Amino acid sequence: MESLLSVDGLISFSSLVLMEIVLGVDNIIFISILTGRLPAHQQEKARIVGISLALLIRIALLFLLTWLIGLNKTLFTVYELDISGRDLIMIAGGLFLIYKSTSEVHQKLEGHEDSNETKDTLTFGTAIVQIILLDIVFSFDSILTAIGLVQNVTIMVLAVVIAMVVMLLSANKISEFIQQHPTIKMLALSFLLIIGILLLVEGFHVHVPKGYVYFAIFFSLLVEMLNIKVRKKTKPVNLKQKIKE
Repeated sequence: MESLLSVDGLISFSSLVLMEIVLGVDNIIFISILTGRLPAHQQEKARIVGISLALLIRIALLFLLTWLIGLNKTLFTVYELDISGRDLIMIAGGLFLIYKSTSEVHQKLEGHEDSNETKDTLTFGTAIVQIILLDIVFSFDSILTAIGLVQNVTIMVLAVVIAMVVMLLSANKISEFIQQHPTIKMLALSFLLIIGILLLVEGFHVHVPKGYVYFAIFFSLLVEMLNIKVRKKTKPVNLKQKIKE
């Protein structure tokens, strides 16, 4: 606790909380889009369960640091490329995220998103299983990044808990906003697709600075927010013109 109350500890703690919140955005988006396909009375419950499981998985991984670091050991080599357990998890998670985001985009473009057939294919249990699978992948990425920033387990646990609480409190509003704005939902799906590609290439040891990617994504989001405001202002004007005509 003394290390947390020191100046360096507080700086590290604040930086880690901010980083965990930023890294948790993709988790919230995936959960929001996936639970949006469930019946209305199950959506909030699924979001709470999904984020709570993400918290438990992250904390469990923090107490298994020795095992987690051991995942970086080479399991086999393919064409001079050393593949570790962590690489396999990143590759599998990336492929799964690419598949899910692509299928969601396809359903949206084909106009089957709101059909009964599409909603019936996703049950509460299936949604939770998919959330757990992605939680594991996102947790590995989050915790491995945290290890590089802070070496104190207490600070990491507190930072993860606070970040998850923030996610839990904001999940419903984010989900509602995404569901109400089709363009934002498409942007969110594109975001997940990019994250999936990043995880995939990272599994093959191709490092892509995430800062540039997140900046581009948040800039696109800012532009779309401005477009939404512009559309809201122009709609009443168009209605008045139609009434006059």
